[in-house]
Amino acid sequence: MSTPSTTAPERQFIRFTLSQRIEHLVQITSFTTLCVTGLAQRYNTSTLGGFTLGLIGGIDMSRAVHRSVGLILIAEGVYHAGALAFAWVKGKLRPTMLPKLSDATDAWHMILYFIGRRPTRARFDRYDFRQKVEYLSLLWGTVLMVATGLMMWYPLVVTRYLPGEFIPAAKAAHGGEAVLAALSILLWHMYGAHLCADVFPFDKTIFTGKISESRMHHEHPLELERILAESAESAAIDKGQAT
Repeated sequence: MSTPSTTAPERQFIRFTLSQRIEHLVQITSFTTLCVTGLAQRYNTSTLGGFTLGLIGGIDMSRAVHRSVGLILIAEGVYHAGALAFAWVKGKLRPTMLPKLSDATDAWHMILYFIGRRPTRARFDRYDFRQKVEYLSLLWGTVLMVATGLMMWYPLVVTRYLPGEFIPAAKAAHGGEAVLAALSILLWHMYGAHLCADVFPFDKTIFTGKISESRMHHEHPLELERILAESAESAAIDKGQAT
């Protein structure tokens, strides 16, 4: 008769709140829809572009869907900014996504690690330099796409205050950023979030909100140390109050 396993399940930590996970789902849905409808319009003379437009229902329907989902993306951006402002007012906002000098040294450390010149990885906090670059690129790209998209949507309003050359410039910037964003997600984000050896074949953290202690130790050791220190300090305070 086999003896039942007594191994305790690995401890899990909350990495993303429900609000953050919902934001991510909205981002996935809106970004994918905007890429499909937008790039189909940009490359409408190509075989794939024409086929996609046919599936959507034509270029007019594609434009309607694109603009409607664009409004959803704007609303999500406003919500995100509001959530950050609320956390700042409540004193709970930690500038974990702001670049620091240590990010440059961490990047150099990882280059040396990957070519075998360092025996261990760099020790990261809540977010590493790659995640910070991706997040800041998302913010900049969203601002650019919203601004240029609204300029193309309301050209008569724009040209009341700006030269007409701004409209074709906005179209060029909008289309170029769309291609760059799509390639960034396909080549950078998908690899880092799902295909690299650390998480292959799929990282469920952004969907469950939880991350294991072993992954925390491997990917975010500085954050893990801080959490454990804060937990020990809180336990000591509670014990002192109890006695």
